[in-house]
Amino acid sequence: MPLTTLALDLGNTALKYGVFESGGLLESGTLAAPAQLGELWQRYQPQHAILASVATEAAGQPWLAELAKAAALGQVLPFRPGFTPLPLRNAYATPHTLGADRLAGAVGAASLRPGRDTLLLDAGTALKFDLVTADGTYHGGSIAPGLHMRLRALHTFTGRLPLLELPEAATPVQLIGDATASSILSGVVNGAVAEAIGLVAEYRRRYPHLCVLLTGGDASYLLPRLAPAIGSIFAVPELVLLGLDKILRYNVDI
Repeated sequence: MPLTTLALDLGNTALKYGVFESGGLLESGTLAAPAQLGELWQRYQPQHAILASVATEAAGQPWLAELAKAAALGQVLPFRPGFTPLPLRNAYATPHTLGADRLAGAVGAASLRPGRDTLLLDAGTALKFDLVTADGTYHGGSIAPGLHMRLRALHTFTGRLPLLELPEAATPVQLIGDATASSILSGVVNGAVAEAIGLVAEYRRRYPHLCVLLTGGDASYLLPRLAPAIGSIFAVPELVLLGLDKILRYNVDI
């Protein structure tokens, strides 16, 4: 009988879910309230579930409580970096402080590119880079403000700069802004793109055969802007959920 699992990723702004069967994704989406888990469980009857959270521990409790109501659900695994066994080696110096989403994404990347040096670029609330080497070791990377955070920071910490939204993905962003709005967009968008291209180049100097994966809410926005300079870059929207499923299955088998 195929093993059906439920992966939950509680982020800073939403909870994302993925239903997996035999390692393949059946359905993914976003849930607004814990009560919606009941309907999801009724439809798929998963045998096991995993919850990762970058929010406070208190924010995750209502979701865990709702999962506990599913009497037939087997293991409900709260994913805790530094404590939960992993299908890769974690060389991070402070594993207990590592964000669950970063580590789950690294596990997902390693599962998609086994035996390859792989750099994961997660373009979400923060812009994160994470490296997994060919021997299956997670090393860490970098964290910087994401695109929306940069826009909000310019507005919040200045007296007169407006709060802007990102233009449509297909809309070009001027290099030389000729007004305040276009100057902000140039700094935020072109600056983040230049930052990403520069970091990938540095990683490739150390790891010449590096594979680059892109995920996160702004992945589709950055992909066409990065690909001409980076070359082969693969967008994997549900990479964190995939990693959570791999972690769950690894622990169920222990």
